[in-house]
Amino acid sequence: MADTVTDVLRLACAMSDGDMSLQAPARLRSFSRHERRILLAALDAVVAGNRARLGDVAQYAERWKRLGERLHPHEYPQWPGALEVFAVARGQIRVPSAGSRVEAAMRSGDVAGAAVLLARAPGRLMRSVDWLLRSGTSAADRDAVLTAVRAAAGQVSGRVLLSLREHVQNRGSRAGVSRVFVNRAGRAYALPDTRDGLDRGLLREVAAVLDAEAAGRLPAAGHLVVDPAVGGVALPLSGKTVAPGLGMLPRGSVSPVSGEWLRFFVYWQQKARRTDYDLSALMLDEAYANAEHVSWTQLRTGYAEYSGDLTQAEHGASEFINIRLAAVPRRFIIPQVHIYAGEGFDQAEEAFFGFMTRSAAQKGLPFEPRTVRMKSDLRGAGTTALPLVFMRGDDGTWRAKWLHLYLKGRPSFNQVEGGKITTALLTRAIVERDYLRVSYITDLMAAKASRITEYKPGCVLGPDPVTFIGLEQPEELPEGSTVFTLNRLRELVPA
Repeated sequence: MADTVTDVLRLACAMSDGDMSLQAPARLRSFSRHERRILLAALDAVVAGNRARLGDVAQYAERWKRLGERLHPHEYPQWPGALEVFAVARGQIRVPSAGSRVEAAMRSGDVAGAAVLLARAPGRLMRSVDWLLRSGTSAADRDAVLTAVRAAAGQVSGRVLLSLREHVQNRGSRAGVSRVFVNRAGRAYALPDTRDGLDRGLLREVAAVLDAEAAGRLPAAGHLVVDPAVGGVALPLSGKTVAPGLGMLPRGSVSPVSGEWLRFFVYWQQKARRTDYDLSALMLDEAYANAEHVSWTQLRTGYAEYSGDLTQAEHGASEFINIRLAAVPRRFIIPQVHIYAGEGFDQAEEAFFGFMTRSAAQKGLPFEPRTVRMKSDLRGAGTTALPLVFMRGDDGTWRAKWLHLYLKGRPSFNQVEGGKITTALLTRAIVERDYLRVSYITDLMAAKASRITEYKPGCVLGPDPVTFIGLEQPEELPEGSTVFTLNRLRELVPA
């Protein structure tokens, strides 16, 4: 059943083998009389329930006009609501959009009224909670917003619910930190966070509502077995830019890095023309300043060395950087892959980034990038790739945090020296953001489990099936167990 007029437009696009997300225009086919009746009846039912829904038509007015040419709504006067949809698209009827009515309420200071209007679209309400709470000037306003959130929490998808939960836990604790925006192709930019702060008590109230709703949607786990190594993996709340590869983790995931030497590399093979990729590393202090780098323009420092610059890859080429971790004087190491000339990341025959750690005894052994277990395909839109950042903690240990970012850069001749400020801003925005991790879900599941076990290789689990959550599936799991590993993390997000 369609809830909005846009749902019907999506259905028509799907029936034409087009893009249901409406990101790309669809070539609408001719519909049979039976199909036209179904679509027009659905439109009429949506509008008959709430004429305010006509306000959504203007967003895709041109597409509605094209659909009207296929459906011939004038032949079906029994569905006046459908006729109104196309009249709005043609500009014959003016209907204020839902967004404009909310904007008008906010301009007049009626935050409670805006919350009531937004409650008709629960997803939009949840995405507007921060705006409503910032704008509320009285206890009544805030109570109205909280009431709307409680009512809407059970009506939105798990992704929307947990995205707001992640947002809430980051508000009020990021003074001076930029906001980072990433599109579907991985292109990123950062802006200063100029929003007013929110009361921590109010944020805790919102978080409690979301936690309760999320917990209620999770099934009882029975005997829950959790590999602690998976706790730092970020929940995949978005399908944006999770690069394929081996051992890949979603943006914001944190994993430990141990070893005397850190080695990261880029491998690429050109398809049709000479292609030159350059591997570099930018090192920053705890203030994301005092930059130092290693690249083809500076082959070594006292603790890092660059393998050498290759300028074409007809049969494949690789560059790598070795870093002695104990000697690094900076807090952050940011590997980068620059397109200096030739084919883009999404044009090359093959391109990937990876890293490994080595002991002193392994230094100097032959390097074969195809044998590395943890690597990331480079396929984003942009001329500079930022796969991850290595971070040194106060205790001296190193961790990796996955970025999966791409910078626009220049069409060619990109170098690490040209993007230090942008790289520092984006890296700080990701590093200092508290991502919602798998440990959040396992904590909620633990509260409903009959038994909890921290997994260690060789541990005895008994004969009964368990619910296992970890990076890889162990061999000793009882038959019939439910298993969540990296390729099934999305299923941990409640529906």
